[in-house]
Amino acid sequence: MSILPQKNRLGFYEIRLESIGGLGANLAGKMLAEAGVTGSGLNGSNFSSYGSEKKGSPVKAFVRFCDAQVEIRDHSPIEQPHVVGVFHEALYKTVDVCAGLLPGGTVLVNSAREAEQVARDIKLTRGTLAVVDGLNIAVEEKTKVNTAMLGALFRICGFLDPDNMREVIRRTFQKKLPHLVESNIRTFNRGYEEVRFLTLQSQAEESQDGYIRQEPLLGYSTQEPGGILTVTASSVLKDLSGSRQGFIPKFNKEDCINCAACDTVCPDFCFVWERRPDKRGNSQMFMEGIDYQYCKGCLKCVEACPTSALSEMLEVQHYAEQHRVPQKFPYLTMGGVH
Repeated sequence: MSILPQKNRLGFYEIRLESIGGLGANLAGKMLAEAGVTGSGLNGSNFSSYGSEKKGSPVKAFVRFCDAQVEIRDHSPIEQPHVVGVFHEALYKTVDVCAGLLPGGTVLVNSAREAEQVARDIKLTRGTLAVVDGLNIAVEEKTKVNTAMLGALFRICGFLDPDNMREVIRRTFQKKLPHLVESNIRTFNRGYEEVRFLTLQSQAEESQDGYIRQEPLLGYSTQEPGGILTVTASSVLKDLSGSRQGFIPKFNKEDCINCAACDTVCPDFCFVWERRPDKRGNSQMFMEGIDYQYCKGCLKCVEACPTSALSEMLEVQHYAEQHRVPQKFPYLTMGGVH
């Protein structure tokens, strides 16, 4: 008898991981598939899709499970998953993370916010939303987000045995990084225990035939005439919050000496300056803050700052401080231009 709770028409249970380079989604997909095959006796496959392999670039990882007697011959990207794991919640701004989710499916999001807020942002109206603060867990345990997400995924995929994943973690880290074995197991356990669930309006009777594959924006028949680039790297609409891995620079204006060392090393011109008279009446440029819409969290500015004006902080801590931003600069927020 099959242990899979759901299967599509080809007999597969499918999981899609949405992430950015550097958060470990590729490794998480490999470990998840390994645990299902070696521990639960399933057939499984996994592969990833990414471009330049740079940190901050979008990454997708795919995992397929099926019964042992079924052969996996489909190696195409997963378009209609049973489960979606979103490793970076800001991805919803540029990627439709819930695209193709099957009726009754589950979306897992790495976030410290309330589940209702997350559901509204990712436009999830059916199925189940799972939320886990994977970044905070990883920071406290000195590991990475992917292990915490694996713990939450195993809570969602009840047909998989968590003990099998703990054994995979041991095998993965034991040879080269033995000092990280126990901390990663703690991270996995916390992800498993601390995930929160929100059940949305059930539409289990909805047909699976309602999925429509989106056409590429730059295909041979869909691109703009003349090959026009509609979104350029220097566009004012650019939003790099989806490239951050959880940390941003914190600005302490009282300690700033306006030396512009931060602005010199910043690759995306995030710093906001204003010209006004100094104490002697001479015109001078003063640093007023950071426009986080354009900040990708590289923290080069923190390294370059000769004082304590810039320091590293968790991105989620900034949400609580947004109301203290002067109205004179309303665009210095996490959400971008307002």
